[in-house]
Amino acid sequence: MNTRGSDFWDQPSTPPIGPEQFNDIVTTAADLAIVLDTEGKVHSVITNPLNPTLGRLDHWKDRDIREFMAEDSLSKLEAQLEAYRSGKKAKIDAIEVNHFDNANWEFPIRYTLHKTGRENIILMLGRDLRPIAELQHRLVKAQLALEKDYETHRDYETRYRVIMEAARDAMVLVDVGTGRIVDLNSAAARVLGAEADTLTGAAFTQEFDGKRRSEFIEGLVLAAGDEAARTVTVQTKRTEADVVLHPMVFRAAGDKTLLCRIETAGNADSLALELSQVLSALYRDGADAVVFTDSHGMIRSANDAFLGLCDVGQLSDVKGKSLGDFLARGSVDLKVLIDNAARNKRMRLYSTRLEGVFGAQLSVEMSATHLATSGNTGFAFIIRDTSRMEVVREPNGTANPGTLPSAGPMSDDAMRNVMDLVGSAPLKDIVSATTDVVEKMCIETAVELTDNNRVAAAEMLGLSRQSLYVKLRKYGLLARNDGGSGDQS
Repeated sequence: MNTRGSDFWDQPSTPPIGPEQFNDIVTTAADLAIVLDTEGKVHSVITNPLNPTLGRLDHWKDRDIREFMAEDSLSKLEAQLEAYRSGKKAKIDAIEVNHFDNANWEFPIRYTLHKTGRENIILMLGRDLRPIAELQHRLVKAQLALEKDYETHRDYETRYRVIMEAARDAMVLVDVGTGRIVDLNSAAARVLGAEADTLTGAAFTQEFDGKRRSEFIEGLVLAAGDEAARTVTVQTKRTEADVVLHPMVFRAAGDKTLLCRIETAGNADSLALELSQVLSALYRDGADAVVFTDSHGMIRSANDAFLGLCDVGQLSDVKGKSLGDFLARGSVDLKVLIDNAARNKRMRLYSTRLEGVFGAQLSVEMSATHLATSGNTGFAFIIRDTSRMEVVREPNGTANPGTLPSAGPMSDDAMRNVMDLVGSAPLKDIVSATTDVVEKMCIETAVELTDNNRVAAAEMLGLSRQSLYVKLRKYGLLARNDGGSGDQS
């Protein structure tokens, strides 16, 4: 900068700047200006009016600056003052120190120390480092957050990779917008007949014969949203294998992605074989007896558990016989089970007694399932031995093998209703009333189980046909059960 034709800063003496202007320049050029002697005593303190966060520091005047400086900053200041006192200071250095005021306010300052025209007097010009420190703090926090996000991303990436490779099914991720393969596992690469790295980024449509990109991807998206048919059958181009695609659409980061599970005939066969092996092991080694019959109740097959319950040596001894031959009530029990299973597809629980070839009887619970396959119908029976539970329920741990299992404990409501009758009627009448209720319930259940076949119901209840008619008439069940159809034999 030139003034009156001469270089303003090239003059051998100090530029002609007035004291007032010099003070303004110093106060605005630095955030904090301190005049002190080489012993550390403050002679003057000026703060920048454009930086009001420092406040007023007039109370520093005529005091030792060390009183307002942090412990770790004293050595830096002492080294500078010692250099000025010894006259060895020839260049301007910068030091960074921490000030504190009133023991609860700390701020970092970066000082440059300058000589003045007076001996042993130093001018310290300081720049407030708090904005820089705050920015550095934010950068550190951002860096830590990025590292944490990166570690989380790596964690999820590792889990994703492990799950993809551990899955038995072939999985392919396809971008709906571009129709290209985003990712796939090794099983999918084997099905498509190429390396995973080669297939990643390739057009998914090109891996199948006779498919156009837009129509094929759109068809997969529509199939994913169709509840009725969620599969697409195609043929791979490289291996020429018929496969079934099971698509599912989801949105990630705003982009639609297709997850296609590829099922081959080999996969379906292997799953069917595995399921068949498991079911065979359960049938062969299961704790409960399993019996398969035809539609008339003739035994086709039975497992070892059933042979053990019936004291039979081998399957040929029971095969071709009626399951009713091994039930205490014979054809009555079998008809109840078959009729209910055929009508409702299954009968969940039926209590009866199983009779062995030597006459021994066991209390059992049976469930029946109606099996209807192509050209082959029949029933599957699960039989569980409950004789041990019957012994537990009997008083003193004894049970009469010729009697039916005892009824379960009376409910709280039923017990309360019976107790309410005490005092209002004789004991004989109370017992008679409760007996009639139980008797009516048993008769209704037997008639319902036998589908209104009174001969079978009488045999199930251990009554004669005439006695059953008397009780039906007594409880008003005769006309209700007739339904205009008469008796069933």
